[in-house]
Amino acid sequence: MSVTPSVDVVALGESMVTFVPSRTGRLADVPAFHRTIGGAESNVACTLARTGHSARWVSRVGSDGFGDHLVDTIAAAGVDVGAVQRDPHRPTGIYFRTAGERATTLDAVPGRAEVVYYRKGSAASALSPALVQRRDVWAGRILHLTGITCALSATCKALTRRLTHREPGRPLVSFDVNHRPALWHGADPWLLAEIARGCDLVFVGEDEAQAAWGLADADAIRAALPEPATVVVKQGAAGATVFSGGERIRVPAPAVDVVAHVGAGDAFAAGFLSATLRGLPLRDRLRHGHLLAAAALTVPGDLAPPPGRAHADALAALDDTAWGRLRLGPGWTERAQEVGR
Repeated sequence: MSVTPSVDVVALGESMVTFVPSRTGRLADVPAFHRTIGGAESNVACTLARTGHSARWVSRVGSDGFGDHLVDTIAAAGVDVGAVQRDPHRPTGIYFRTAGERATTLDAVPGRAEVVYYRKGSAASALSPALVQRRDVWAGRILHLTGITCALSATCKALTRRLTHREPGRPLVSFDVNHRPALWHGADPWLLAEIARGCDLVFVGEDEAQAAWGLADADAIRAALPEPATVVVKQGAAGATVFSGGERIRVPAPAVDVVAHVGAGDAFAAGFLSATLRGLPLRDRLRHGHLLAAAALTVPGDLAPPPGRAHADALAALDDTAWGRLRLGPGWTERAQEVGR
């Protein structure tokens, strides 16, 4: 059974209320926190909505104030939240983090963030094939998922398997591997590769493929994932490589004055998906991914104001020399006069 698309992208997954510190330092020493939100899939949905696309977020939250905050904040970004379910028995997930890169307490190192999750038994961890309706998740031209969801519970794993099963009428399925070591403690992360093979478009970091699967580089990743029509390998500050239709294209990332690394991968996926929806060439899809990642890298939180579409298009159209000279810092998305500099 096919469903006529009513939005550009449907993103399914857990969002949590995030508490970020009022000052730098260890969690043990931070006296107060500022409340915001975080969630890979809702980050993508919010960014796409802010770039002019229609987006829907499908999830579950608790019947609590934190759930209200999540739904209200994501709706305020222009995302359709009509398919979000409220769970009267399970709470909305929350987490606390310090400044710096996102990390986990299991692999924290000096200079990186401490992150402590309170998500076990959350409302979103109860997502299951029985609770998610096809009409909701097949309502987009693209269905976007991540590897976080399948690690939350057995029912979430079953739902992810169902949604990535190839069958007639399904939308283009996008999958960001998003390997989080703490969520896979004691489990086999090769499941992420198995799920990725059922998708049409896969995003994976070269570093996470090495950590999860022992794959050394972009070519090894593509060889391990031959089924998806398009595989995008993110290579950090060095750029990204896309494999699609027999092509292999690498685009370097612009230089960025980084404020925080949180949310950059989600923003990259949103930029690539936006350009995909618009039918842009592969090179420009990667460039739009880099530009939206740069927007996220130059703010302290997960979500950043994206550049206007005309501004982003002008930057993406630069010749290779001008693109290689780009340097983007805080506030760059608001300074259209810097286009081409």
